[in-house]
Amino acid sequence: MTKKILAFVSEWGYWGEELVGPLEVLDAHGYETVFMTATGKKPRALPPSKNAGYFDPPLRKVVTSEYYAEKTRNLEQSERIDNPISLNDWFPERPYFNDPEFGHELEKYYNMRDECWQQLAEYDALLIPGGSGALVDIANNQRLHDVVLGFRHHDKLIAPICYAVGVLAFARDYTDRKSIIWGKHVTGHAIEYDYKDGTGFINVNANFGPPFYPLEFILRDATGPEGQYHGGVGRTTSTILDYPFLTGRSTQDSRLVGEKMIEVLEQGLRRWGW
Repeated sequence: MTKKILAFVSEWGYWGEELVGPLEVLDAHGYETVFMTATGKKPRALPPSKNAGYFDPPLRKVVTSEYYAEKTRNLEQSERIDNPISLNDWFPERPYFNDPEFGHELEKYYNMRDECWQQLAEYDALLIPGGSGALVDIANNQRLHDVVLGFRHHDKLIAPICYAVGVLAFARDYTDRKSIIWGKHVTGHAIEYDYKDGTGFINVNANFGPPFYPLEFILRDATGPEGQYHGGVGRTTSTILDYPFLTGRSTQDSRLVGEKMIEVLEQGLRRWGW
């Protein structure tokens, strides 16, 4: 075990506690966390996650504590996440099917991806915090799909939180295209807790309506009849481990996800929460 974590963070707005929560636990246990974004830009936290006292409309309660608001602001103002790895510069893009040199380009793509997968071997786990930005550059990011598939290839832990869990439903082998969470148990943002309006993003001066898709329905379909989506509605936390996938429903699960990551990596935990 190398005690090294790769964390992919949305450039379109991550929820502060969903990064800070597990990061504090990993730091305390001596893990090095390497940050990555889609294009290498410094990620920024969504404003409500930096403002103590933010009242969540669906939950009807305050979800941003002074502690995590301050920790999120401190992280953003530090140099720690200033120079993330650019995923676009690291992993290749799969060619279009109608590319005139598709056969040769596909072979080149696979060879390059294999090299990238070898480089993933130095990391113990993949952490992906959520937030509304996950809708934009996490869920249907082909290069990130390949990162997820690479960690799965190495049988290493993959830990997305909240709307970032959507990447597990869409990350599929290009040949068989079967869900990698088919038959697995996962959690993710329940429809009861989805916004009806006001979904926001960094770099966009507008509020959208509800999230682009209901994550719960996608996860229910992706896990199939032998797997299960667990919403944990009415319960403070919902964190599910069905190795190699460790999923957290929302903000309140953030630190718990970090704690379970440690148990997986250091104690061999393989199932929890169901």
